[in-house]
Amino acid sequence: MSYHYRLDGGSLAISSPRTDQDTGTYQCLATNPLGTILSQKAKLQFAYIEDFETKTRSTVSVREGQGVVLLCGPPPHFGVPDISWRRLDGSPLPGKVKYSKSQAILEIPNFQQEDEGVYECIASNLRGRNLAKGQLIFYAPPEWEQKIQNTYLSIYDSLFWECKASGKPNPWYTWLKNGERLNPEERIQIENGTLIITMLNVSDSGIYQCAAENKYQIIYANAELRVLASAPDFSKNPIKKNSVVQVGGDIVIECKPNAFPRAAISWKRGMEILRQSKRVFILKDGSLKIHNVTRSDAGSYTCIATNQFGFAKNTGSLAVKERTVITVAPSKMDVTVGESIVLPCQVSHDPSIEVVFLWSFNGDVIDLKKGVAHFERIGGESVGDLMIRNIQLNHSGKYLCTVKTTLESLSAEADIIVRGPPGPPEDVRVEHISSTTSQLSWRPGSDNNSPIQIFSIQARTPFSVGWQAVSTVPEILNGKTYNATVVGLSPWVEYEFRVVAGNSIGIGEPSKPSEVLRTKASVPVMAPTNINGGGGSRSELVITWESIPEELQNGEEFGYIIMLRPVGSTTWTKERVPFVDSSRFVYRNESITPLSPFEVKVGVYNKKGEGALSTTSIVYSGEDEPQVAPRGTSVQSFSASEMEVSWNAIAWNRNTGRVLGYEVLYWTDDSKKSVIGKIRVSGNVTTKNITGLKANTVYFASVRAYNTAGTGPSSPPANGTTKKSPPSQPPANIAWKLTNSKLCLNWEHVKTMENESEVLGYKILYRQNRQSKTHILETNNTSAELLVPFEEDYLIEIRTVSDGGDGSSSEEIRIPKMSSLSSRGVSVIELSIHFLSIVITIFYCFAIQPLI
Repeated sequence: MSYHYRLDGGSLAISSPRTDQDTGTYQCLATNPLGTILSQKAKLQFAYIEDFETKTRSTVSVREGQGVVLLCGPPPHFGVPDISWRRLDGSPLPGKVKYSKSQAILEIPNFQQEDEGVYECIASNLRGRNLAKGQLIFYAPPEWEQKIQNTYLSIYDSLFWECKASGKPNPWYTWLKNGERLNPEERIQIENGTLIITMLNVSDSGIYQCAAENKYQIIYANAELRVLASAPDFSKNPIKKNSVVQVGGDIVIECKPNAFPRAAISWKRGMEILRQSKRVFILKDGSLKIHNVTRSDAGSYTCIATNQFGFAKNTGSLAVKERTVITVAPSKMDVTVGESIVLPCQVSHDPSIEVVFLWSFNGDVIDLKKGVAHFERIGGESVGDLMIRNIQLNHSGKYLCTVKTTLESLSAEADIIVRGPPGPPEDVRVEHISSTTSQLSWRPGSDNNSPIQIFSIQARTPFSVGWQAVSTVPEILNGKTYNATVVGLSPWVEYEFRVVAGNSIGIGEPSKPSEVLRTKASVPVMAPTNINGGGGSRSELVITWESIPEELQNGEEFGYIIMLRPVGSTTWTKERVPFVDSSRFVYRNESITPLSPFEVKVGVYNKKGEGALSTTSIVYSGEDEPQVAPRGTSVQSFSASEMEVSWNAIAWNRNTGRVLGYEVLYWTDDSKKSVIGKIRVSGNVTTKNITGLKANTVYFASVRAYNTAGTGPSSPPANGTTKKSPPSQPPANIAWKLTNSKLCLNWEHVKTMENESEVLGYKILYRQNRQSKTHILETNNTSAELLVPFEEDYLIEIRTVSDGGDGSSSEEIRIPKMSSLSSRGVSVIELSIHFLSIVITIFYCFAIQPLI
């Protein structure tokens, strides 16, 4: 091999390749101990570009200012003209052709026989044109239709290999063994793609290649022939160690040792040679078949294999199991929706065999491991019962229990019928509608396995709360009735209707609603109620009533008719109120005296006419405001935020006007008499507490009477000053001592600021917890003693008492219950809570050392 060729693994590297030396065809040979094989051929060519022409160009002369063209004759290259293509036989170019951008390249995809012919390329530009033509001939390199495969044969066997390839022209075939051409001999026959070798021996082993070649290409198909000669051997394919079969079944125990040539087979059961019988067979491939197995067939079985190179044997055992039998199978059931049922599936089986239960519903397996709704497997190993909880209509169908073991599969099936209330009726239609009736028709829905016994009709309006049952003619609608007349409807109201069906199971789902339709109008029949009134201004009669709801107005242009007359008169005055939502009417007449009684009736009407009138009610005309102001107004301060206003009542008579109550007005001097508060009291009350006031502030108050006509004149103002603010500091340095059920408390006296009320005393508030009742003890001292049964913890706080009200509370103290103290052997506990500093506090009842 030349110095510039180098093998890198299976690749050939060529250093500094040269055109004259390295151009040519290359082929790789691969060899191992089993043989040699040739690769496809590879062709190496060199690309080049030609030089410019060597002849010099003549000198070009030009005058100054003129233009010049210097021509350049480039070497042969690709690209400068307009290119077109045609076929010389006159037929059009195939529609599938593709062109490069410059049309210098014509591409014919998927070249076929009909694309053969002479193609001409015309290149032209301003300088001229040139033609080039070439002939396309359809051919096909060889392509495999049938390849040879690796083959392992026994000595003395015959080899038959056939390879087939397509191509144009048809390929011829050559056979190679280990890279060398194979020629016919006495045992070797070669004919085209067929190779036959008879009476194989070990030396025939090797790598064979079938080469298919035509003038365009050669292709290879490769395969190994291995000729084997060996004694029987069970190491790679032993007899099954343990075979299992059921009583009455069939069993095949395979015996397939590796042996070249093929071994002769015989069998032993234990130490006894097996003979063929009506139940025992030795098959052509050497396997042992036992038909209609009995318990006595259990035991060990040995296969003995023999050829001219030796013998071998291998043993396996046969176990015989009892058959699996379904003892309790599911049966047909007829159930009601919502019930829970159990479908039994129980078996007897060989205790050494594992049993698996599978349930299917209408052909689909129920995956009980995923916790499917409604379905649950119950029972033990030999029980596969299926519980269906709260069974539904869609659970009707076929249920299949399948029992599987490693040896067999059994199944039992049962039909379940679920009966339920009827499905919703369909196609509800309103055939005719009047002011108070409607004719309906419908079609029944599914009876859900139980005959429909009754229908009922429900209606809904914009004014009803949901769906309500309605009266019908006929009154009772049996399961064969599919139309009825609804009665008792309200005129001029939009209605929807639906139908529900019932059977022995219950009432089913309702139908879809009918279309919305309005009943026809009629004269209103409902008279207004709760006729009342009174009040208003002088010369007015105010009349009120409860308005008629829209569903009872019975038509368009609805309104009210007012009938009134003074008590004792025989002539009625009639007024119309043309407003649907009206519930009040004011009749004005200067001749009306205050608080005069009138008889009043209120009726209704609409576009169809006048309807009913209410019963007669007595209503009084309006009155004048109170004419006098209350006397004796006074103000008394109770605390920093509260004062009381009092006055004398006004004696009622026709001159002073009726008094329904009083109105208290109050303000501060800073507000320049602008009212900051207004409070009303009714009846004969003559005092009113006012709270939420500012501390230490002068307040002015005035009182006036009121009635339905308005308020009267105000009394002269009275004033009062609120108390100073309560103390802002809470009691400090609280100490306590608990002995049995007696609690002694002590704290420091609270000193107040100049703008705060003086401390008058203290309140002790104690309770068991924040939700329980609070008890209060008041004292003028800075100590107190409580006698309480401390069966639970107690919460205690202390606050100041002053003219300005209660001051700030101390922090809450928790006193532990006596039982918890006693359990620790403690009968007396002392504690001091410090806010400013550590001090020694002297009790009136005892002395303690404060604790931090």
